Amino acid sequence: MKRIVSILITLLTIGNQLKAQQDAMFTHYMYNTLWLNPAYAGTRDALTVTGIHRSQWVGFDGAPLEQSLTMHTPILNGKMGAGLSVLNDKIGPTKSTLVAIDLSYQLKLNSKSKLGFGLKGLANFYRNNISTLTLDQQNDVAFAQNVNTVLPNVGAGLYYYRERFYMGISTPKLLENKLGDGVTATSKEQRHYFMIIGAVFNLSKDLKLKPTAFVKATEAAPIEGDVTAMFLYKEKFNIGAMYRTGDAVGALVGYNFTEQFYLGYSFDWSMANTTGKYNSGSHEIMLRYDLIYKSKAKIKSPRYF
Repeated sequence: MKRIVSILITLLTIGNQLKAQQDAMFTHYMYNTLWLNPAYAGTRDALTVTGIHRSQWVGFDGAPLEQSLTMHTPILNGKMGAGLSVLNDKIGPTKSTLVAIDLSYQLKLNSKSKLGFGLKGLANFYRNNISTLTLDQQNDVAFAQNVNTVLPNVGAGLYYYRERFYMGISTPKLLENKLGDGVTATSKEQRHYFMIIGAVFNLSKDLKLKPTAFVKATEAAPIEGDVTAMFLYKEKFNIGAMYRTGDAVGALVGYNFTEQFYLGYSFDWSMANTTGKYNSGSHEIMLRYDLIYKSKAKIKSPRYF
């Protein structure tokens, strides 16, 4: 396993040049792995459907508003996985709807671990309605023309996992499409590199600790990271805390109503855009449902990831 971890870290450092952050972010990143990494498709031995809604900086004009819906399932007796992702992202006058299809191949390394290889094909339905902005100086030609375009893209990822540990690296959008028309367009989609890692440790018979981390890198911007510690009580109740470098701290709670249905909520307190002074914090709600196939009426072990 040490060799696999070393390979993943080495591959991540290839893209360690950084620029302005563009991709949507979620405090429930550990439940949104498919959007980040196509190699995750099919790893839960069920048809998994996950929805997340995020309202960032509530009360702050033009603040980000995001929704994510993902579904994935194993195919070909678990040798491969297939998935579908839809992500809505609104920031001020800019709106993006991204639709992606994910395929993975799951390589069995030994009786306890697998390594997934994934490819993502996506389309970004991008709209920038800058003409709707209220300006100090009217008739400014720089804000006269809206942008409405479809941007195709591809992504790739690796995902190593076993019952109580996982680690993955990915880049959901390899192509850096121009966000405008013609050769004069100056803005473009920025390639992002992601690493996600997590584990589960027994603290007692009924209590477990689930630490996770999420690292984001893009050209000409600081590396950002989320570090989260969740406590799991009797495989039912989840509570934890999150720290996002240079940006926010947060709290997460969740409950497994059944083996198949999980509900989660999080609240972020922003330090960069001071919560309590400029906004009322960031809120997320997350729902996940696992449709367990009749051929696998009982999963052999808990699905922590």
